[in-house]
Amino acid sequence: MFEGSYQTFFENADPSHGKARIAALREELARQKLDGFIVPRADEHQSEYVPPCAERLAWLTGFTGSAGLAIILREKAAIFIDGRYTLQVREQVDVKIFAPVPIAETSPPQWLSQNLKKNARLGYDPWLITPGARETYAKAAAKAGATLIPCTSNPLDAVWTDRPEKPAKPVHLHPRRFAGMGATEKLKTVKAKLGDASAMLISDPHDIAWLFNLRGNDVSHTPIALCFAILHTKGKSQLFIEASRIEDGLTKALRPLANLAAPSALMGELKKLGKSRSTVWMDSSSVPSLLVDTLEKAGGKIMLATSPIRALKAVKNATELEGARAAHIRDGAAIVRFLCWFDERAISGKLTEIGAVKALESFRRETGKLKEISFPTISGAGANGAIVHYRVTEKTNRRIPKGLFLLDSGAQYEDGTTDITRTIAVGTPSREMRDRFTRVLKGHIAIARAVFPKGTRGQHLDILARSSLYQAGLDYDHGTGHGVGSYLSVHEGPQGISKASVAELEAGMICSNEPGYYKTGAYGIRIENLVVVEMREIAGGERPMFGFETITLAPIDLRCIEPSLLTRDELKWLDAYHARVRKTLSPLIDAKEKKWLTQATQAIAKK
Repeated sequence: MFEGSYQTFFENADPSHGKARIAALREELARQKLDGFIVPRADEHQSEYVPPCAERLAWLTGFTGSAGLAIILREKAAIFIDGRYTLQVREQVDVKIFAPVPIAETSPPQWLSQNLKKNARLGYDPWLITPGARETYAKAAAKAGATLIPCTSNPLDAVWTDRPEKPAKPVHLHPRRFAGMGATEKLKTVKAKLGDASAMLISDPHDIAWLFNLRGNDVSHTPIALCFAILHTKGKSQLFIEASRIEDGLTKALRPLANLAAPSALMGELKKLGKSRSTVWMDSSSVPSLLVDTLEKAGGKIMLATSPIRALKAVKNATELEGARAAHIRDGAAIVRFLCWFDERAISGKLTEIGAVKALESFRRETGKLKEISFPTISGAGANGAIVHYRVTEKTNRRIPKGLFLLDSGAQYEDGTTDITRTIAVGTPSREMRDRFTRVLKGHIAIARAVFPKGTRGQHLDILARSSLYQAGLDYDHGTGHGVGSYLSVHEGPQGISKASVAELEAGMICSNEPGYYKTGAYGIRIENLVVVEMREIAGGERPMFGFETITLAPIDLRCIEPSLLTRDELKWLDAYHARVRKTLSPLIDAKEKKWLTQATQAIAKK
C-alpha cells in the first residue's frame, strides 16, 4: 500500500518544477486578463484527502501537506501553511519562488490587502472556494482597490498537461452490521432537522457516505465516493453520481432511498429549485460558491449553515463503538508484533524509515481485515521526527539512527478506523529526551483521566495536555486531538481537543489524545491513543459528567520515561493501562512476541 500511483505522484511533486510551472501559469493568467490567482489545496468538496487530479497545490509548488494555499501574483507568490508544516514547506518548496507565510501570523486575506495592486484582477475557481472564504478574499481585494474575479475555467488546469483523470471507481454498500443504523432511519432523522428548508444540498462526500451507508475508493485513505446529493423534505432524495459506478445490488438498495442522476444534472436541479423559490440548506464548510450562486441566480433562498449530518455522524452508535473497540484490539496486536520486530532490527542502524513503514503495513495486512491505511504513515527518524506531518519518500528516506523514532500510523477496517502514535527508543535516550517524553506523557495521562461536565468543549481541556510542557517553557504547534470517523475520515469534526475546538463533547464521540514536543533538527515526540467520550456516574454528583475510555491498545515505551517526574496517580494509570494491553493482546500474538510484550508492559510504580 505504500507503493502506488498516489505515492508516485508525490514523488514527482518536486520543488525544482516550480519555476517552469509558475511561469506557465502566469502566461495563462495574462491570457485570461488576470493579475493573480488563488490556489487552495481543495477539491469541489473541501475534503482533506483529495484525488490526484485535485492536487493542484502540490503540482505547482511541490508542497504535499494536507492543508495549505498559494497566491500567485505577477511579480510575487506566497504559500500559506499552519504550524504543522513550517519545516516541511522549506524542504519541499523553492522558497525563492514561493515565500512561506505562517498563516497564524499573516492570513491570506491580510497578505492580499498588503500586496495586491490597485485595479488588479485576482482570479479564483468558484468550485474550490466556499462562500465564506470568497467573502473574505473579496473584502481583502476591495481594500487594496482590486477585484476578485470568478474563473469559468481553472487557469492552472490549462497548463497542467498531464493532469490525472477524475476517479470513477465503484461504490459499495456499508453493511448495517457495521453501520448500526439503516439509511432510511438516518434520512428521517436528518429531514426532521431541516426546519424551514425544503431541501438540503449535501456537498460533503463523508456526509453522503454516512447518510446512505455507502463507501467508495475515490481518494486515498478515506473510503468515500466523490459525489453530491440533494435531500428533499418531501419525496425522494437525489444522488448525483455516474450510473456506471453503481453495481446492480446497490441500485436495488438505493432505489427506495434516492433517485440516481448524472453529476451533470446537478446544476439543472439547483436551477429548478431556484425557480420554485425553494429554501435550500447548504453546508457552509464544504459547498462550492458556484453552487450557491447558481441557486441564488435562479431565485432560490440559501440557508448557509453547518450540515446537521456532521453532529449526527460524530456520535457513534453502540454498533459503531463495538466495532471501533474490536478494530483497535486487532490493530493493537499488529502494532505489538511490529514493535517486537522493530526492537530486534533498529539497533543495527540498517533499518530505514520506509522499511519500518512497509513492515508495519505488512503486520496490519496479515490481520486479513485491512482495507487501507487511514493516512500516510509518518515515519520520522531523528530530526525527521521533528517535522510534525513528515511524509517519507524515496528521496528523504534515511536509516534510523540511535535516539528517538516517531511513528504515527492508522488503519481502515470495515468496523473501525485507527490512529496511533508511538515514540520509540533506539538505544538509550538522553536525559533531555526522557524529560521531554515524560512531560508529553503527563499531558497524555491528564487527558485520559479527565472528568468534565456536560457542555465542556475541547478547548476547555486542551491546557491539561500542555501544562507540564508549559512549566518547562515548552509547547507544540498543533491541536491535542481530533475527531475520528467510523470507517470514514481519520480526521472528523466537529469534535476535537485544541485551543480552537468549540464543539461540545458528547457521549459516543471518538477523539485522539496526542500531545507532543518537537526539537527542530533533533527529534520529535508524540504519544497518541484514541478515546471515546463516555458518561461517568459519580456518587453524590450534582451534574451529568463525562470522561474518556481509551480504546487504543499498545505499549508506551518505558525506556523513554523518567519515573521521578510522574506522580503516583500517573504511575498507577500507566501500570493499569499496560496491564490491560498485556491481558487483551497476549492471546493474539506468538510466544516470542508475548515475552517481549510482558517486558514492555511491566509495572513501574513502587508498591
